[in-house]
Amino acid sequence: MKMRNTIWYMFFLLALAACRKPYEPAVIKVNYNYLVIDGVINANPNGVTTIQLSRTKNLSDSLPPKPETGAQVVIEGEGGGSFTLIPQGNGVYNSAPLNLSSALKYRLRINTSGGGVYQSDYVPVKQTPPIDSLSWKQKPDSPNKAVTIFAHTHDPQNKTLFYRWDHVETWQYVSQLQGFVSLDSRGRAFYTDSTTQTSNCWSNTLSTNIATASSEALSQDVISYAPVQVVPQNDERMAVRYSINVKQYGLTKEAYSYWEIIKKSSQQTGSIFDPQPAQVLGNLHCISNPEEPVIGYASASFVTEKRIFIGYRELDDWHFPNAPGSICKTDVWPTNQVDFSIFTYPDTSYQPFFYSGTNTIVAKKVCLDCRRHGGTNAKPGFWQ
Repeated sequence: MKMRNTIWYMFFLLALAACRKPYEPAVIKVNYNYLVIDGVINANPNGVTTIQLSRTKNLSDSLPPKPETGAQVVIEGEGGGSFTLIPQGNGVYNSAPLNLSSALKYRLRINTSGGGVYQSDYVPVKQTPPIDSLSWKQKPDSPNKAVTIFAHTHDPQNKTLFYRWDHVETWQYVSQLQGFVSLDSRGRAFYTDSTTQTSNCWSNTLSTNIATASSEALSQDVISYAPVQVVPQNDERMAVRYSINVKQYGLTKEAYSYWEIIKKSSQQTGSIFDPQPAQVLGNLHCISNPEEPVIGYASASFVTEKRIFIGYRELDDWHFPNAPGSICKTDVWPTNQVDFSIFTYPDTSYQPFFYSGTNTIVAKKVCLDCRRHGGTNAKPGFWQ
């Protein structure tokens, strides 16, 4: 009897669980589609200003932010003068090399293809001291031996006080199988050289986190060990060689307060491109519809930058990413004895790996061509 009661009780619990419906608040389904304006007016001599425009995404949306294309983006100086940015595609707009006056104030004005008009407040140009150095540290004696990159800087005049950093990461990676033969556009085999090799590739990505720091409460304007990026243990970015180029911006106190709020909010929702859980007031406004929120803060500053490299062998307990072993099996195919470049293997997803006697050892292209994983085989000019 006790057993039967237990079975009925378990059945009741299962039935109750089956009747549950997932709770999906309406807010996560709303498509706010607010404009996001990301970038800094660059006051460096011959500085190029880059502004990226996109739209916010739903909290439940796993797709990347939608770029805002076809817009007109203009830098306007207080008292006159304007500079139109040139569309680069994918929502990115660049200025020509400019020499802006540090004594003037500037603002952004944006006209979207949908008829929206957006404008920032005029902002002063902030001086930015050099980055003294970048350093990194791997968590010791921890199950997660992540690598944290830090920025160090100081202003001898004690005027900057408020800082923000962003970065570009570049990393080298290799194909799972490294050969010296490839196929041209006609499907003919050839031996590769330094410009056509497909065993070593480089990829890069822009920062998505928000890194800020302030020395306002200190007696001197010194920033030490400000974290700008964290790379999880065994991340493929450090599987061979990794580089990060960090850019530093001086901020006004108002801009710093804005970015601090965004940083705290994005830690909960994901990134600046997600709808923010609380109202965040920046200095950008929709002129055509004053009720429409705008995400972003327009700043003008000098920009300083520094780069470091980290090699795989410098890390502790770092492992190469494991690719599925079954996908990189090889096969044997007869080599054309008159012309080795004639490749007749019936499966077009394969290419030559190497030659052995009268045979060609073949493998899948995805195992031999690192470009198929999103990078380029062109070595960056700054690579060491």
